[in-house]
Amino acid sequence: MEKKIKAILACREKACIDQPGLVRAAVLIPLFKKNGEYHVLLTRRTDKVRHHKGQISFPGGRQDQGEDLLATALREAKEEMGIEEKDVHILGELDDMCTVASDFCISPFVGLIPYPYPFKISRHEIEEIIEVPLSVFLDETKFREELRSRDGEPVLVYFYQHDEHTIWGATARILKQLMDLISSEEKKGSKSI
Repeated sequence: MEKKIKAILACREKACIDQPGLVRAAVLIPLFKKNGEYHVLLTRRTDKVRHHKGQISFPGGRQDQGEDLLATALREAKEEMGIEEKDVHILGELDDMCTVASDFCISPFVGLIPYPYPFKISRHEIEEIIEVPLSVFLDETKFREELRSRDGEPVLVYFYQHDEHTIWGATARILKQLMDLISSEEKKGSKSI
C-alpha cells in the first residue's frame, strides 16, 4: 500500500493556496501497519489548546518563521506525539486545505511510521490517540456529507464515523482527498485487468 500511495502522490501536482491573511500550517498523516492492515493515526485535541478544542485531527500546527512546511509537520508530530523525524518515511503531499472558521491553510504530508511506536504524548495538546483502519475511510457507509451555511454561503462538510468518533472539518476533507486518490487508482487498476 505504501508504494501505491507514494506513486499516486508522485504522479500529481499539488494544488497550492497562496492567499494573504491565511496562517500557514502543516500536518502529518501518519500511516502504520498493524495486524497486516494499514491504519491512520489521529488525535483528539484537549480543551486546553487555543484552536479546534476537542476535535479529531492529525498531529500538526502553525509554521514557524523560516521553517519549511515539511519541517513544521515533523516538528509538530514530535512535539505532540513524540514521533521522531528519523522514524517517518514521507510518501508525499496532498493539496493545501483551508479551515473554514480559523483561517489556517494546511499542507498535509503523508508518512509511514513503524508500529508499535513508543509515543510520548503532550498531555496539554492531546487527549486521546485514535487508530483507525484505512478501510474505514474507504467504506462508503462510514461517510456522509452535509450542506451547511457559513456567512450566508453554502459549505459542504464531510463526516467519517468510526466507533464513537466523528471525524469532520479539515481533517475529513484531507482524508477524503487521500481516499479519493486511492479509490481512483484502484478503479483504474481493476479496468486494466
